[in-house]
Amino acid sequence: MDLHCEYFHPELETLDRAGIIKLQLERLHRTLEHCMQSEFYRKRFAEAGIRPSDIKTLEDLRKIPFTTKQDLRDNYPFGLRSIALEDCVRLHSSSGTTGNPTVILHSKLDLEQWAQAVARCLWMVGCRPSDVFQNSSGYGMFTGGLGFQYGAELLGMLTVPAAAGNTLRQIKFFTDFGTTVLHAIPSYAARIYEVMCEQGIDPRRDTRLRTLVIGAEPHSEDTRRRIEEMLGVKAYNSFGMSEMCGPGVAFECKEQNGMHIWEDYYIVEIVNPDTLEPVPDGEVGELVLTTLNREAMPLLRYRTRDLTRILPGECPCGRHHIRLDRMKGRSDDMIILKGVNIFPIQIEQVLMQFKELASDYLITLETRDNNDTMRVEVEMQDVNLDDYASLQRLERSIRSRLKDEILITPEIRLVPKNSLPKSEGKAVRVKDLRQQY
Repeated sequence: MDLHCEYFHPELETLDRAGIIKLQLERLHRTLEHCMQSEFYRKRFAEAGIRPSDIKTLEDLRKIPFTTKQDLRDNYPFGLRSIALEDCVRLHSSSGTTGNPTVILHSKLDLEQWAQAVARCLWMVGCRPSDVFQNSSGYGMFTGGLGFQYGAELLGMLTVPAAAGNTLRQIKFFTDFGTTVLHAIPSYAARIYEVMCEQGIDPRRDTRLRTLVIGAEPHSEDTRRRIEEMLGVKAYNSFGMSEMCGPGVAFECKEQNGMHIWEDYYIVEIVNPDTLEPVPDGEVGELVLTTLNREAMPLLRYRTRDLTRILPGECPCGRHHIRLDRMKGRSDDMIILKGVNIFPIQIEQVLMQFKELASDYLITLETRDNNDTMRVEVEMQDVNLDDYASLQRLERSIRSRLKDEILITPEIRLVPKNSLPKSEGKAVRVKDLRQQY
């Protein structure tokens, strides 16, 4: 392993566009034949009147029907597998609150490929065997824990499987073990900083932290920059989902100008979520992915429901794998209020422009007198909450900017720091109480 090389897999990461497309087509043909071992895909192809041999180009992929999360639930638990169950060595599952969860199976080869992808991502942002990697993700069924664990180990870093929560212990590990790389969701990274301040710990002076990997929940560029300033690190955005394996699907490089998605692992489509027709590069739509090197449970044209776009142009880092913009939200968590479509990330982007505000906020939707309303509660930084006139001016300013952004006038409530409920998992940003009225 050349520690001075910018690439973990130089032969794959530096492929030109022609080389990427050639490799994708070769792997797609193998994947389609392999999918015929799955009862689900045999039936799906027969219903569509197509055969694997009908897919001769990447454009022909559109002949294949989409695969959805509902398909996984309807065929729970193992209906989409393409190998014998005794050849599978692990499964991960969603936390589905009602009905069947989604289950993803992995073979030994799948796990090896997954670790390779995560190691490639971490290497890309400068991680090396001399680093100490601390993972604050949950382990178990959640893929963020084990996915980063095996990738960091493959790269050769000393790993600290701290898991989620217990912030005081997380901070003790930073200082005692000399942690240099941290994986955390954005809201929890901000919480770590708050507790550091309470304990009189300066992350720049008292820790060796330099790299932060963030993801799992939508966040704005302003939020990223604020976290970088808090902790004195470079924060790199990542994207993963359990249906694709977990973390390692797409990752920013040191340029921080979009997430490279590994096209030797996935074929990328961006479609209009309403018409399901492809949209031009640069236009926001729903991300659709086809796996190219999965053995236990390959997925064809999987609708992720995540909204993003392909960024135009080349990246200065020398990688030609396409770059995805940060996730704009999801096509299925959109708020519809008074006929207006709103995504929580739009509200966050406005809130983060105010230096008086902290990172945590809560959007509550209610019905009052047969009228749907939105309330935005947001925590304040350490400011004088008794200065009523200043608070009123701040509320009016926030309300005005939000109205310009989302075309709805919300109620604004400024609340003390650390007064909103905290979660060790993904931050709860929206409470929809309208069904109760």
